[in-house]
Amino acid sequence: MPRALAVFLVFLRLGVTSFGGPVAHLGYFRAEFVERRRWLSEEEYGELVALCQFLPGPASSQVGFAVGLLRAGAPGALLAFVGFTLPSSLLMLAAAAGTGLLAGAAAEGAIRGLLVVAVAVVAHAVWGMARTLAPDRNRALIAAAAAAVVLVVGGPWSQIAAIVLGALAGLLWSRGAAPSSPGLRFPVPAAVGVAGLTVFAVLLIGLPVLAGVTGDGTIALADAFYRAGALVFGGGHVVLPLLDASVVQSGWVGADQFLTGYAAAQAVPGPLFTFAAYLGALASAGPGGVAGAAIATLALFLPGFLLLVGVLPFWNVLRRRTWTAALVGGASAAVVGILAAALYDPVFVAAITGPASLAGAIAAFVLLGPARVPAWAVVIAGGVAGAVVGALGG
Repeated sequence: MPRALAVFLVFLRLGVTSFGGPVAHLGYFRAEFVERRRWLSEEEYGELVALCQFLPGPASSQVGFAVGLLRAGAPGALLAFVGFTLPSSLLMLAAAAGTGLLAGAAAEGAIRGLLVVAVAVVAHAVWGMARTLAPDRNRALIAAAAAAVVLVVGGPWSQIAAIVLGALAGLLWSRGAAPSSPGLRFPVPAAVGVAGLTVFAVLLIGLPVLAGVTGDGTIALADAFYRAGALVFGGGHVVLPLLDASVVQSGWVGADQFLTGYAAAQAVPGPLFTFAAYLGALASAGPGGVAGAAIATLALFLPGFLLLVGVLPFWNVLRRRTWTAALVGGASAAVVGILAAALYDPVFVAAITGPASLAGAIAAFVLLGPARVPAWAVVIAGGVAGAVVGALGG
């Protein structure tokens, strides 16, 4: 099977089964690409997550895009994006059409069961990454400090601050340390990187000007979603205020419609950014329907991918510096702390509502760990169990 097709099929399955938000997605990715398929080492995965967390855009989707790029070049990157994004985009289109696919006691129970599994997936990822990326006292302290910064300070900027401080601490405490792996090297020429950054800047500046000059609703729709994707750090829920300002305050989508779509977005697998498909389909600006959904979705994801492609060639050069191993080690340890903080809030807080859900999360953790059951199978089992409990009125 060609590599690009294999990448697409893997990400399509992840797009169907990855519930729980961006932090949970990183756990699913680690289980698939580090533990099961060994496409990346633990160190390489931690480095990639740290890099994507530092950039604006949807961090988990950027990680998936980069994994596809590493595995099968540009076709792999594009197919990774399509596979991971398509299932939730179609579900959000269905929600915009008012099909009610996500309603009912059984559906709500299945969602609760899937969120419980997400707790186990993230916990398993944090435990495994901590053993490799924070195995000594200094890096464990970096991880603990990063978790404290994120939990106490809060907000998307706290994650960036934690990574920067972790990198500086790694540089201070581990200068001269030899890298434990050769590190990532992306197949992106410098000219392509410069082109990516140029296109990013031209669209960011040019789209609002073009929308104002032409008065075209389609361009205005693309501009609104592109700016939201370009200006958000941390991805996920952080983009919601920007989208609210773009589509609700402008009158394109009603406040009730926005809240209904947001509730539906919590229930679907894959990236939360596919909320754009729902909003684009309903927006009074632009073509609406499937075309509006496609424009809004692509515009929201595009800036994060352009920035990633723009940065990668320079990361290839920077990665060869002798001090980079210490910097990356500190940043990767900080990622462990960030994921540990997110394991508590929002993952644990949202999913664990009593002894039964806690017992389910522990059982799922045992299945993923000692029992070595594939993550996708645990997800299916959790969804089915939740649906049965919901249908029975539990």
